Amino acid sequence: MFNLFLAVSPEIFIINATFILLIHGVVFSTSKKDDYPPLVSNVGWLGLLSVLITLLLLAAGAPLLTIAHLFWNHFFRRDNFTYFCQILLLLSTAGTISMCFDFFEKERFDASEFIVLIPLPTRSMLLMIPAHDLIAMYLAIELQSLCFYVIAASKRKSEFSTEAGSKYLILGAFPSGILLFGCSMIYGSTGATHFDQLAKILTGYEITGARSSGIFMGILFIAVGSLFKITAVPFHMWAPDIYEGSPTPVTAFLSIAPKISISANMSRVSIVASYGGTLQQIFFFCSIASMILGALAAMAQTKVKRPLAHSSIGHVGYIRTGFSCGTIEGIQSLLIGIFIYASMTIDAFAIVPALRQTRVKYIADLGALAKTNPISAMTFSITMFSYAGIPPLAGFCSKFYLFFAALGCGAYFLAPVGVVTSVIGRFYYIRLAKRMFFDRPRTWILYEPMDRDKSLLLAMTSSFITSSFPYPSPLFDLTHQMALSSYL
Repeated sequence: MFNLFLAVSPEIFIINATFILLIHGVVFSTSKKDDYPPLVSNVGWLGLLSVLITLLLLAAGAPLLTIAHLFWNHFFRRDNFTYFCQILLLLSTAGTISMCFDFFEKERFDASEFIVLIPLPTRSMLLMIPAHDLIAMYLAIELQSLCFYVIAASKRKSEFSTEAGSKYLILGAFPSGILLFGCSMIYGSTGATHFDQLAKILTGYEITGARSSGIFMGILFIAVGSLFKITAVPFHMWAPDIYEGSPTPVTAFLSIAPKISISANMSRVSIVASYGGTLQQIFFFCSIASMILGALAAMAQTKVKRPLAHSSIGHVGYIRTGFSCGTIEGIQSLLIGIFIYASMTIDAFAIVPALRQTRVKYIADLGALAKTNPISAMTFSITMFSYAGIPPLAGFCSKFYLFFAALGCGAYFLAPVGVVTSVIGRFYYIRLAKRMFFDRPRTWILYEPMDRDKSLLLAMTSSFITSSFPYPSPLFDLTHQMALSSYL
């Protein structure tokens, strides 16, 4: 019982911290001072502090459980792979919360529950990453989805935000039902929900007849429900509208956090409960389709946030390459890709709110940004070049490892498609840089100075993006150990 409590102590802490934040927001008044509610700022700092303390608890508890080898129980598995993904998730959540403070002040956004609704899905995703049972996996996905529906529509005075939340709620019901139906079909065909039991059943002897069809359809439905949550083609149709309509910090959170948790959990499913290579074949198709559509659809966009949404779809295709391999090198390249993608996305969405403060909505409004705000233009250009995979930036390292893993496992068609789509994608990334440095704007815009929180965040993420290529050994060695632990 003590081991169980020790294993879930970070999740218990963040749940209690969320309840305290909610009580704090309800009890204390929202009296305004200088036309700005101080309660929102207080709740924001407390929320950031709770996430950082959870990160420290997780980092402090990892060696204890590592010394005790592996922690197992009926629902969760704790290993180095789990800790890596959970720490990356908490870092991404902390980066998202740090974007919110200036956003609250500029947008006059006085809803303190917005901060409360960020640790809540983080708690669910922390439980989803080590989930080793179909029941735990489904409950964690649904708990995080319920919070996402609310925070997408949290800007109640904006009809675009309300529309985004409504679309997300309606469209999110279908993959939830499909996922639950897939889990029930697997249970009905095997009588088990635990991944270890499924692995013994699926690999112990040949399954034929109706049971074989039920398992195949169950795995197919689970894959469809999970791919919808991470905006993989052909289940991507909701992403551009919802990403554009949601508040910018919410868009950043939706672009990063679900991909980390669901990718980590699906890697466990593909390792211990795959059946006849079904998941690898599905991921192979979705990877190719996502890379192609993400590269082509973004070229026709005229708004600032929509190309980033299509870029997210394209990078899902690159990350799926690691799943398609089904090897240790594929899982390692997956971890490298997710880590670098999270850094680039935080960097990009930290700049976008600073530009949207002056109502920059279209790409054409970025003209001559380099003359009015050269540091922001240079940082944004570096991030776009890293998205495009141009050396010597982190994005090149990510795609290199992913394509190298694809070639190593014999996926000779997947790697060339990734290279071609990466080259095509460079056009719309370079177009943004060209707008900022060489085009003249229709109207000159004087940008407001960036706040200190986003400046520090940009400094850390930009440093990682520019230093990963000259010295990739620490990240490579770390992800190699994490990938090995997932197979042991």
